[in-house]
Amino acid sequence: MAASSSGLGGFSGMGLDAGDFLARYRQVSNKLKKRFLRKPNVAEAGEQFAQLGRELRAQECLPYAAWCQLAVARCHQELFHGPGEALALTEAARLFLQQELDARQRLACPAAAGEPLQAAASALGAAVRLHLELGQPIAAAALCLELAAALRALGQPAAAAGHFQRAAQLQLSPLPLAALQALGDAASCQLLARDHNAALATFTRMQRLAQEHGSHPLQPPPPPQPPTHPLMQPQPQGPHLRPNAVPALSTSQRPANAGFAAAPSGALLGAFADIAVRCEVSRVLLLLLLQPPPAKLLPEHAHTLEKYSWEAFDSQGQEGSGQLPEDLFLLLQSLVMAAHEKDTEAVKALQVELWPLLSAEQNHLLHLVLQETISPSGQGVG
Repeated sequence: MAASSSGLGGFSGMGLDAGDFLARYRQVSNKLKKRFLRKPNVAEAGEQFAQLGRELRAQECLPYAAWCQLAVARCHQELFHGPGEALALTEAARLFLQQELDARQRLACPAAAGEPLQAAASALGAAVRLHLELGQPIAAAALCLELAAALRALGQPAAAAGHFQRAAQLQLSPLPLAALQALGDAASCQLLARDHNAALATFTRMQRLAQEHGSHPLQPPPPPQPPTHPLMQPQPQGPHLRPNAVPALSTSQRPANAGFAAAPSGALLGAFADIAVRCEVSRVLLLLLLQPPPAKLLPEHAHTLEKYSWEAFDSQGQEGSGQLPEDLFLLLQSLVMAAHEKDTEAVKALQVELWPLLSAEQNHLLHLVLQETISPSGQGVG
């Protein structure tokens, strides 16, 4: 693998100069060439590439260390050793990411060359495919999360959102809560990228998945035990009962609600409830911000807005709040009505009331809703 002449200057003043690196790299590569009646020692070459990479990393020659790790990965591929190949690819990707980060910090430029970042994404993508072939979806999801976090830190939230979503897809079956957290990160990245329609779709999917995976039916308490006092026991001998005895009702004779009060079919518990509340509030704010026309309003979004109309509250009472605290529900309901009526002063007053109840992300959305109310042409969305 050839090295660029501009990059060789990184070896000056170090124990391993450019000539030594290229000579050693070629020497090890020559061992992999096939010769007549002689098989190359791939395992030995892989270990020598790894040793050269460790030396280069210690000298902070990150791109060359990464290339050595790619050579190690090829050796493992020749040996049909998938785990070793995935590990070497992951290490190469991390070295490329560190190179990109160092370049941006050194040049004080938000977007440097970008080539190491592309190389890192390619290496991690190959490692993800290997983990999936090995039947390790959780390890593959972890690499997707690692790349997504790096992209977000490097100022590329749109690209990071896609990797967060892929991680969520891989985690959904074995780890639904972790998948929902990854989807939440994806939605946050979409908001940073100002892709509000995509964020609305992600929050809608999150809320549906939270209901599916976090809903637990409320179990009724056991039916009351029969009386134990001897005078209260039914007599099995015949139709005649002793005085003061009460016959026991059969199952078919008992009222349908005997033994427990009427209860909802399911309830969200713990973190699933928190996720559902976050999604509900964010979706309402995004719908107020986007203001989709009725012809393009999806049924699930129309149903959400209907819950915050005065007519729905009159018919449902406090039960309409669902998972939301009652005070938050009432304030959101007032906000929906104020935004619908284009009442700027009411929206400003509600912003003050809602501010301590919302997250920083949701408060930013509320600020955009206010700006859109003030500038209906769309200038407030920015």
